[in-house]
Amino acid sequence: MLQVVTDDRLTLFAEMEKKYEQKDTEYFVNLLDHPDYVVRTRATCILVDFGGEDKVPYIAKVLKNDDNELVRHEAAFSLGQMCYSSSVPPLTDATLNDPSMFVRHEAAIALGVVGNKDAKDALEKALDDPDKPVVESAVVALSNIEFMEKLSKNEKFAKLTGG
Repeated sequence: MLQVVTDDRLTLFAEMEKKYEQKDTEYFVNLLDHPDYVVRTRATCILVDFGGEDKVPYIAKVLKNDDNELVRHEAAFSLGQMCYSSSVPPLTDATLNDPSMFVRHEAAIALGVVGNKDAKDALEKALDDPDKPVVESAVVALSNIEFMEKLSKNEKFAKLTGG
């Protein structure tokens, strides 16, 4: 049976909690290269929680380079939640080029949440993706960008419904 929660992982989580309380950005940036994908996923989420556009390049690097599709998926989701325009290029690249349908789908949704019209060309290309969930995600994202451009008066509502 797979041991899901190892003692090493629990010990590291306790350390991570202390570093989280100290808002130790550098510590969590370094964890993005940890061999345990669970730790990398958690580190990605924590950096997003810390906030700030200065975290985008770190999370974009995870999206581009991590070997685990779950971690890349979380990075795409996180970039969408951050809502910075600087997230559009890495999300666009992932939407069009990531080998995982799971990641392409989430990157497309994240582009819709960011809501930047610069994402429209990539999302229109994603309408030709061979995987239906990616196509459907591109439709959702394009619909939200169009809504934000033309009708929305409540930015929070638009971002919540973007994906």
